[in-house]
Amino acid sequence: MTDPSAWAAHLSRDRRRSAHTVRAYRATAERLVSFLRQHWGGEPDLKRIEGADLRAFLAWRRNDGIGNASAARELSAVRGFLTFAGVEPPRMRGPRVKRGVPRPVSPDEAVALADTVAEGHDEPWIAARDVAVLLLLYGAGLRIGEALGLTGAVLPLGETLAVTGKRDKTRIVPLLPKVRAAIEDYVRLTPWGVARDLPLFRGAKGGPLSPAVVRRSVRGARRMMGLSERTTPHALRHSFATHLLGRGADLRSLQELLGHASLSSTQVYTAVDAAHLMDVYRNAHPRA
Repeated sequence: MTDPSAWAAHLSRDRRRSAHTVRAYRATAERLVSFLRQHWGGEPDLKRIEGADLRAFLAWRRNDGIGNASAARELSAVRGFLTFAGVEPPRMRGPRVKRGVPRPVSPDEAVALADTVAEGHDEPWIAARDVAVLLLLYGAGLRIGEALGLTGAVLPLGETLAVTGKRDKTRIVPLLPKVRAAIEDYVRLTPWGVARDLPLFRGAKGGPLSPAVVRRSVRGARRMMGLSERTTPHALRHSFATHLLGRGADLRSLQELLGHASLSSTQVYTAVDAAHLMDVYRNAHPRA
């Protein structure tokens, strides 16, 4: 049987996952092994695992109060652990996340989505590339075209990034340390090198990275995580805006960070934030 610590070492050393992801995935693997030990009444053999066992595991985790999104992430981590152990994961449908008004992706979900996308690549540099792109969308609020339009001229990176958006308007956005580290990790691993006048993010054959490639990767990852079809690369930009608004950012500042030509384009996020507040109210208020 594969030791969860061996999988954690693989994720950290070979897959270059973040420390947060490694801790979370290792904890999931340890929970699965512990559950199976009780469920089967002895030292578990992962090759015996069936869909019914995974459903029982998720039901057991439900007793801890986790929701659909967390259960879907748990299932995604279990599948990765089983694959590493040389076991074909049983086919089963993951928990469905309720659809409706577009909701912001939580910070944990944004990072988990990027890591899940990266898990789908065997090439470490491609995995690092996709993490860097998706964190740019969530951490800096870039449009996907803006992220893929960056060239090597942005290097070396500082605390801010100059971005050229619609109508060739340039704006300055803050660059979080985690986002900067992800980009630098990609630059270090890419086999194509970096030139000031060429795209920073390259496709597998060295050409400019296509937005369709990023969208396809996100589609696969969100299915594994059980996230809504509305969880797209652009949804990460929506989440950036909604979270800033929820933390007290004013609309004018948000307008500048997003590169909106008019304030009316930015005001849509007040409705999204209000929808999130209504969710909190319904879940918390005894009379809701």
